[in-house]
Amino acid sequence: MNDSAALDSLLQVIRRLLGPDGCPWDRKQTPRSLCDYVIEEAFELVEAIRAENHAETREEVGDVLFLLLFISELSARAGRFTLAEALEESAAKMIRRHPHVFADTAISCQEELLRNWERIKRGEKKDDEGRPAGIFDSLPRGLPPLLRAYRIHSKAARAGFTWATDQEAKAQLDAEWAELEEARAAGDQARIEEEFGDCLFTLVEWGRRLGVKANAALDRTNARFLLRFAAMEEMARAQGRDLADMDLAAMDALWREAKTRLARAVPDMAPDMEE
Repeated sequence: MNDSAALDSLLQVIRRLLGPDGCPWDRKQTPRSLCDYVIEEAFELVEAIRAENHAETREEVGDVLFLLLFISELSARAGRFTLAEALEESAAKMIRRHPHVFADTAISCQEELLRNWERIKRGEKKDDEGRPAGIFDSLPRGLPPLLRAYRIHSKAARAGFTWATDQEAKAQLDAEWAELEEARAAGDQARIEEEFGDCLFTLVEWGRRLGVKANAALDRTNARFLLRFAAMEEMARAQGRDLADMDLAAMDALWREAKTRLARAVPDMAPDMEE
């Protein structure tokens, strides 16, 4: 079955589910009621991709696509828009935003490409007085904070509002850390939280300059920690011991052993690249 036939087959499944003799649960759904499922499935897709589990990725791509088609079908039945209209609009948008591919615009570097993309994107949306959208108007409010910070820095950099050199950015990170230490020494909890947030925000920009996406990097670190800790627990059980009854020195020895074993068995995943 080719892509077109497979897409039509899935649409027919959805229409059957929404038919008079279809599924009662599906027939009660609305685009709004499906929002949480879209988020959940998207997270599952990301997890499968980062784990390089291709079979799981294939399944999750299908699940996400099912929900998007489901929402499109509900919207079409309500007279809001059709799937064809959504796809045509997306294709036109991508053509418009890639003039270096579909037109004769010359792009010399990725930075210029991204700035041109941002300029075109802002020009597509106008306010009531015909003015271009603000630089951050398209930033989703629901993004996780670490990812949101990265996107803020990325968009600001495209507008030229960032430190001129990496040295200046690093100096700012050092300054933010010093301010956090000052707040800690003063015992001012409200200021500690504020300065800690400033440190994180600046660290995200420092990572971006190093080609690191903070959200993805932290996700890998979380996964690595959990994998190593699970290995520690397994080694402790093999010794007839329980981690809860061990002192820190003994647990640290198991931690080092877990790191050594897993380094041989599970190489780190490749980092996410800058968009």
